[in-house]
Amino acid sequence: MSGARIAVVTGATRGLGFATGVELARRGYRVVATGRTSGDLEAASQRMQAATGGSIETHVLDVADDTSVAAFYRWLDDTHGGRVDVLINNAGAIFESEDPATLRVPASVVLRTIDNNAVSAFRMSQPAVSRMNERGYGRVVNLSSGMGSLAEMGSGHPAYRVSKAAINAITVVLGHEVRGDVKINAVCPGWVRTDMGGPGATRSVPEGIAGILWAATLPADGPSGGFFRDGEPVPW
Repeated sequence: MSGARIAVVTGATRGLGFATGVELARRGYRVVATGRTSGDLEAASQRMQAATGGSIETHVLDVADDTSVAAFYRWLDDTHGGRVDVLINNAGAIFESEDPATLRVPASVVLRTIDNNAVSAFRMSQPAVSRMNERGYGRVVNLSSGMGSLAEMGSGHPAYRVSKAAINAITVVLGHEVRGDVKINAVCPGWVRTDMGGPGATRSVPEGIAGILWAATLPADGPSGGFFRDGEPVPW
């Protein structure tokens, strides 16, 4: 395989997505940073370039929209021959922050969260895994959470919890479809001090992305179809 590997990072304008894109660029990957608005992407791109001096491309992408995802892969086909070596499904949100009580969160919020956080990863991964299988190499990393582990499941934030349990299931289902040196794993970064995690979170951004980078750069004998935190298995 010739040339720098191409890494697509969703939700790359801030937080874990931004930091993951920066570190992958530092490691020699050609990073395609995606986000919903061109303004946020331009600002993120300038910051990434300043931090790395590496090869950073940007593309507007709404992972919750089928048309937007299809357009992104057409662009990838036109500009990079469809090549994607690493896909970081990082884009996600919490839509129930005002009142996260399980018995009061509307079902519409649960559906919106599942679509945005989990079905989005399925939308992105279907075409990516097909392309990876054809080339014989690829790494897909789905950002999950211990809040989505049935073994660790607690109360509150039902939409977010169910969305992360769903992304774990998507990881397992797609894990049966990979071929050659293609791997897909779910990663829990822990509670990280980002805009989403807040200032009271217990982990730094470098600590949070360590497991993401581990899964994105696994060797050929590394695991696939699992759920990990800091490179260690997490109960489903």
